[in-house]
Amino acid sequence: MRDKWKAWRRRRTEGDIFQRTQSRLTLVYSGLLMLFLVIFIVIVYALLYFIILNDQEREVRAIVDQEVRLIEESIKQTLVFDPRVLELQGIIGPSQDELFHYILNPAGQLIQGTDIGRGLRPQLMDLLKGWVPVNNELRYEKLKLSKERFGVGRFPRGYNVPLNPDNTQEIRLLSSGKPIMQGNKRVGFLYVGKNISYNYELFNWLLYIFGGLALLFFGLALYMSHMMSKRAMVPIVQSYTRQREFVSDASHELRTPLSVMLSSIDSLEMEQTANTDPFSRKLLVNMKDEVKRMAKLVSDLLLLARSDTPEYKLQVDTFDVHAQSEIVVQSMKAIAASKQIDLQLEAEGPFEMEGDVERIKQLLYILLDNAVKYTPSGGQVRLLLSMDANDSNRKLVMVVEDTGIGIAEEEQKQVFHRFYRADKSRSRQIGGHGLGLAIAKSIVDAHHGTIGVSSSLGEGSTFTVALPIARRHV
Repeated sequence: MRDKWKAWRRRRTEGDIFQRTQSRLTLVYSGLLMLFLVIFIVIVYALLYFIILNDQEREVRAIVDQEVRLIEESIKQTLVFDPRVLELQGIIGPSQDELFHYILNPAGQLIQGTDIGRGLRPQLMDLLKGWVPVNNELRYEKLKLSKERFGVGRFPRGYNVPLNPDNTQEIRLLSSGKPIMQGNKRVGFLYVGKNISYNYELFNWLLYIFGGLALLFFGLALYMSHMMSKRAMVPIVQSYTRQREFVSDASHELRTPLSVMLSSIDSLEMEQTANTDPFSRKLLVNMKDEVKRMAKLVSDLLLLARSDTPEYKLQVDTFDVHAQSEIVVQSMKAIAASKQIDLQLEAEGPFEMEGDVERIKQLLYILLDNAVKYTPSGGQVRLLLSMDANDSNRKLVMVVEDTGIGIAEEEQKQVFHRFYRADKSRSRQIGGHGLGLAIAKSIVDAHHGTIGVSSSLGEGSTFTVALPIARRHV
């Protein structure tokens, strides 16, 4: 039952990785599609807004220009400015779309006017008070309308809702004005106002329509993005599977010839005598070192390849981490002493946990080996074991501190990636292939723990591992 749970857990973890990748692709694709849609809607709405309002502005200006021109031509012929005569002659007068049509004298007094309701006149006159229009100046205003300001059945155009004392409505007003000239003398002002509330209602409806279309398109974009990301993931999954199988098969096949080579070199070393050529002896030593290095690389690759498969299993036992840590530290003492590095273990009491003892020891070997490698002579490396008492799940915390060369901040997020080395030239001198920390992370992940690093260049590094004490069972 436990093995089935582990296999299912591994398959689910692997599936989660691809699922998260597909979800991110879906979000990216749908986000791009929605971005283009939003840009399109904004452009179309802005164009409609500009075209419609610009058309209304031109219409109001044209009315004012035409009437002022006719008035001034009549004044030239009759030498008299009388708005009542001009109205009787049909030269001036409101059009159907006008909310008001006023002629004021230079003192600002109304001498001729028509509007949709005399109750509005005081409010309109307040809007015109002190306004001396220049170059067909335009104004946008708002008016509050109620039934008290109109005769029965007279309502602004664009509204089909009857007004009553409890039903006030706000309308949008576009007005323009122009002075009336008799030669060089200003004899009055013509003001025309138009109700453009219908246009703003149209803009509101356009927003609702575009909003509905955006929601509909969002659903379609999400579906299309999901299908696109699903198709995009097919070659990724296939490539990942082939790569994993290739690494596993190649690593497994390489172990046998490497073992044969190592055995052959050992046999040649045993046949050496005092008369053996020093060059041959050195050559055998170098060959043996390189074969060992290749064997370790192949072993690491095989371990990583297996850790990616559902068949990867941990041999779970209950063991004392403190005791196993002492074994690892003692085995590393000789290497640390050769570099005059002080290697210490600091822990209080036994720390029992459920896990794979060999993998946990391998994890400690990797972290301590890295710390010793990148710590200059005379430095210090410490392994600290403690219990996280604040965590309800009870976790064992292992901290490896060193006084080494440190890791740059921008490199810290990548050190757990496979084959990644912050300083490649130095890593080649010291040895290693950039797989150690990747293996460490795979071990920690297999135990459902966390691993992180904090470091400063020239001041050392601190690797922190948190592992649950008890394994989760079904």
